[in-house]
Amino acid sequence: MKLAIIGYGAMGQLVAKLAAEQGHEISVTLNSRDAERGSEELASSLRGCDVAIDFSVAAVVIRNVKACASAELPLVEGTTGWQSRLDEVKNVVSQNDGALIYGANFSVGVQVFYRIAASAAELFHSLESYDAFIEEAHHKRKRDAPSGTALQLGEIVALHVGREVPVSSTRAGYIPGTHRVGFDSAADQIILEHTARGREGFAAGALLAASWIIGRKGVYEFSEVFDEIIKA
Repeated sequence: MKLAIIGYGAMGQLVAKLAAEQGHEISVTLNSRDAERGSEELASSLRGCDVAIDFSVAAVVIRNVKACASAELPLVEGTTGWQSRLDEVKNVVSQNDGALIYGANFSVGVQVFYRIAASAAELFHSLESYDAFIEEAHHKRKRDAPSGTALQLGEIVALHVGREVPVSSTRAGYIPGTHRVGFDSAADQIILEHTARGREGFAAGALLAASWIIGRKGVYEFSEVFDEIIKA
């Protein structure tokens, strides 16, 4: 694949490193120096690539989506904190007959964790003596709170347990990304936990998504097509 990396911070650099190790070509990298460029100007830089991967900031996601759509470039959107504008993103992609896959978390392990949490919540559906809850903790530099992963976990667990699920967040020090799903009663407490040891899992998942989205049209959520992606 000929890749465009949008957002060349820690995540973008890791994606580029892993992509190169897998034999892919990094054709374009865009970083904070490109922040003031408009979507059409960005589009001119992106043409000729096979796919773009965006790990930038929420404030520029719409611009990046427009640029990729204009360049007829499928996009893997790994940035979080912009999902309140999902309808706008879908409209841009649809109007340009484009392709985009987004997700709160591209880690393969987290996708499995979502499924474990859903199965556990289903077991507690009829056990009203148990209250479900979500806790997440990250390093102090992480901007969004709760994390996109925690919000998605909350939706998954609430759907299967049939009750509202509170989500709490901590931002401190150098805490690795940690997500807990708990079920608490007067008798006992059950905790399911996922801890990220690094960003490699996110980068690997983003590259899987990039390979999958090439040649497709429309907007996809990573969790919804995960089973298809890992079988491709």
